[in-house]
Amino acid sequence: MNRTNSHDTMIAAGLNLIQQAMSIFDSDLKLVLINRPMQQMFNLPDALTEVGVSFESVIRFLAERGEYGEIDDLADFVAVRAKLALAFEPHYMERTRANGRVISVEGAPLPEGGWVTVYTDITETKQQEALLRARSEVLSEQVLARSEELASTNRALASSNATLEETKHQLTQMEARTRLTTQMMPAHIAHLDLQQRYTFSNRRLHDVMPGSTDDIVGLSAIEALGTSTYEVIKPHLERALKNEPSVFEFTHHSSSRRIRVAFTPDVSEQSVQGVYVLSMDVTEETQTRVALQQTRRREMAAQLTSGLAHDFSNLLTIILGMQSKLERMSDLPADAEHLITATLAAARRGGGLLHRIADMTGPRTLRPTPVTLSSFLNELETMATPTLGSDHELNVVQNAADGTFNLDAGMLQDSLLNLILNARDATPPGGQITLTARAVQDTWLELEVADTGPGFSERALEHALQPFFTTKGGEGSGLGLAMVYDMTKLAGGDMRLFNRDGACVVLRLPLRMADAHIPAGLVLLVEDSEDLRASIRDMLVAQGHLVLEATSVHEAEALLNSVPDIAYVLSDIHLSGARTGLDLASFTDRPITLMTSLPTCDPLHKAAHARGAFLHKPFSDTALRAALASAVQMRATS
Repeated sequence: MNRTNSHDTMIAAGLNLIQQAMSIFDSDLKLVLINRPMQQMFNLPDALTEVGVSFESVIRFLAERGEYGEIDDLADFVAVRAKLALAFEPHYMERTRANGRVISVEGAPLPEGGWVTVYTDITETKQQEALLRARSEVLSEQVLARSEELASTNRALASSNATLEETKHQLTQMEARTRLTTQMMPAHIAHLDLQQRYTFSNRRLHDVMPGSTDDIVGLSAIEALGTSTYEVIKPHLERALKNEPSVFEFTHHSSSRRIRVAFTPDVSEQSVQGVYVLSMDVTEETQTRVALQQTRRREMAAQLTSGLAHDFSNLLTIILGMQSKLERMSDLPADAEHLITATLAAARRGGGLLHRIADMTGPRTLRPTPVTLSSFLNELETMATPTLGSDHELNVVQNAADGTFNLDAGMLQDSLLNLILNARDATPPGGQITLTARAVQDTWLELEVADTGPGFSERALEHALQPFFTTKGGEGSGLGLAMVYDMTKLAGGDMRLFNRDGACVVLRLPLRMADAHIPAGLVLLVEDSEDLRASIRDMLVAQGHLVLEATSVHEAEALLNSVPDIAYVLSDIHLSGARTGLDLASFTDRPITLMTSLPTCDPLHKAAHARGAFLHKPFSDTALRAALASAVQMRATS
């Protein structure tokens, strides 16, 4: 037995020895512990004392045994008790059970969610109080009068307390709704005190900054975010603590995502008490904004150059015509032919340059289509290899997982061919050119072209992306890299140049998986929350699926055994009963996708994520479709 199990066993044994009955439920209304005195007090069967049993199951059993007296609608009674439990508040009450015994019930919430309730049999105490009341006639009239006065006052206080309790109940419900709203928002909402420690978090930090933990209350900003991220936000945070609100964006180093942060000072009684924090992942918004900016730049450049290009084209046409006429004359000096030929070549080169400028500034629309990465790279290698000849070798390395991505294949192919040919021209015979494809944190697709040549000069690193800059002398137009940069920006990406054992150019494009399509079929939806089940069912029906529903592993197994047409299984991890969605996954041979709202540090979350096909609540329609397709693919390859 390991140390943890031994420790838990000793705690359970100790709780079983106390005279009071006790129960502990977590924030999901699942049983954590019932001690032996409680099982004996309420005659609970062993099945209702197991970890994970729902609060509703225990309440239903007690109600059916008459513990709460006559009940008109059992289902409604259980639902109301469960709803009150979700907005749990401290309480103390005394009540007489159906067997005539009197018990006190005292409940208190736990800091991490959930609550503990203690039940005490106070029958003997109540009997002693009754005996004392029976002898009250021996008390003096003065004491009795005073007691009546106090009783009247207590009744007035009780009325006021009832009003206050109702107000408190409404506030508690409002707080519960507010907490649920913040947890469902696709952003991280938090509060930092003057010591830069988190006093509140809606547990969505991991969704905004992957790799972070959601359990940050009590941690300092540097502990929760890490040194590199903290150093970026530190100046803005310090200004907010001086009552200067700010909104800024930065790139999260470990995930390469673009994050927008708003710091709002928490001002109370004219002094700052802390900072409210709102963080959002704006990666896709930034990619779209970059693409839109590049489109506008192209439009402006086209407007500026179109008139000049038209006039310049007319001038070149006149020059070409005049030179052609001179070329046909027979009485020209001997050296005139060389001058005419050079002039014609320069004019024709100017015309070609005009066409290149038109390509750069003219309208070009990004047309992303589903592209299989491995096929695209194979075709590119086939096209590029003959242009390199026998003096250069091209290696294509695919470090990104193969899949279907939304890319403008034609635009990307032009860009990569341009970079490969540039690498060929810069590399001496016998050199190597390497094209590497890799994914960066499921956010970017990077394509790197590296050669074994002398690398970029300092001047080239500074100016290579500017139009008309060239290191090829009269042989180059200086528009090749500029066009690649333009096309990359148009796609919402970025481009970097650096040296590493030669020249390296990296194109970073938004990594967007193409929509997965699977045939519509019969889906078994296993979820014990009625509201969530209805919402997810609507999403599945909208995708063309038929839906069967279950609330537990037992129900799901019965349906899987009796309905052979079930094509897909979508199951929550936490379900009614002792077994989980992981147990169901080990039972069925159908493609199964597991879903949960558990934090990433939870062992069940880790176990489900390791299986592959996995959804974290809340999720979008697109994420649901992709997860179902992933489950189908995993089942096909297993």
